[in-house]
Order: sequence, then structure tokens, then C-alpha cells
Amino acid sequence: METKKYSSYAQIELELEILRLEKELNLQKIVLDYEKAEESLLLKNIIKGFLGDYKSILSNSSGMILNIVIPLIINWFTKRKRGD
Repeated sequence: METKKYSSYAQIELELEILRLEKELNLQKIVLDYEKAEESLLLKNIIKGFLGDYKSILSNSSGMILNIVIPLIINWFTKRKRGD
């Protein structure tokens, strides 16, 4: 990295102010990313994500087959005798 040369204290102060602002901006980005990650790990958002994926799977042509098969499997499990 090349050493910068300044001709006045005003240039140095300006550079320091720019660096302070960049530091604050980066800190705010980190906080925002942390909040987004924390929010995405909430149970309701995990369930919404899963249901969204499930709906997208069911929307294509193989989804029609799954729409028929899944209720049949659920009925089979609910009607199954214990011990069978």
C-alpha cells in the first residue's frame, strides 16, 4: 500500500472523517445483517419458508401426483391399527 502525502491538516481531517463514516456504515451493515439472520431463525419464518418450498414443489406437474398421494398416505397412517 502506498503512503499518502497530505499538504494540510484539513486534508488529514477530511480523510479521518471519511474513515469514521465508513466505519460507522460498516458497523450498521453488520447490525442489520445480524437482525436479518435473527429474524430468519424465528420458528414462524422457518415454517413459512418450508411451506413456501412445499407449495412451489406442488405447483409443478409432479406436484399434482403429490397432491393425490399425500392425503392417501395420511389417511393410511390415521386408519392404521396399532401394532400392525
